[in-house]
Amino acid sequence: MSRSFSAEIVKLVRRPSCWLLLGIALVTSLTFTYVLPYASIRSGTGGPNSDRTLPMLLPDQLVGNSLGGLPIFLGAIVLIIGVLVVGSEYGWDTWKTVLSQGPSRLEVYAGKVLALAAAALVVVLAVFAVGAVAGTLIAVTESQPVRWPSIDDLLAGVGAGWLIAVTWTMLGVVLAVAMRSVALPVGLGLVWMLAVQNLLAGVAAPLLDWVAQVQKGLPGPNAGSLVAALGAPRDTPGVAVVVGAGQAVLVLAVYLIAFVLLAALLLRRRDIG
Repeated sequence: MSRSFSAEIVKLVRRPSCWLLLGIALVTSLTFTYVLPYASIRSGTGGPNSDRTLPMLLPDQLVGNSLGGLPIFLGAIVLIIGVLVVGSEYGWDTWKTVLSQGPSRLEVYAGKVLALAAAALVVVLAVFAVGAVAGTLIAVTESQPVRWPSIDDLLAGVGAGWLIAVTWTMLGVVLAVAMRSVALPVGLGLVWMLAVQNLLAGVAAPLLDWVAQVQKGLPGPNAGSLVAALGAPRDTPGVAVVVGAGQAVLVLAVYLIAFVLLAALLLRRRDIG
């Protein structure tokens, strides 16, 4: 399995689309978390982020600010990475080439899962790093003290972000394996993350009690609850306290395991052509 993991890491590093998606994730996080709110503060014109005051952009808010995009926007990006890594093997018809070299399907799959877990961690750490730089620059510019979250808070934030990112990545993997393609899984994944779960939370749940109860078992609301518990701004789309942090971790872990096992079962039993 180590050989498969090493091969998948090399493929990820050499895949331009992965670097492009990482860049989009960082630009998106930086723009909507720091640049626009700070520009609103400096201009004094208010706007949709007028309630996000200067203290909320300083380094001591790094954990919450870095996690805010994972329930929806950054989560959608890592989902696309999961689809590309697995779904492209069907589009390029390279499964047979890889498997003819000796490794079993599950061995190759395990290598992909571990490589994607590493990629998800890189995305989360990169978002934290960009946020740290942005928060420091704002603090220095505004002559504010530079205070950082505690090590425990940082580790908890990175761990929670990694759990959410890997869960969304594996959802992309399941969709790619189930549909043996790239375009349709990406489309369905984005529709779910950017539209359906927002409609459920913002429209259906306030009207129907059973929908409000059902969403407590869905990955999106649990991801939003987890990042909210760690300080993510409540005005961020997808961030809301629906369940407790402990339940959110448990539900996301269950979804992660289920996605990993389901994709493995489908890959092992179905035709790869």
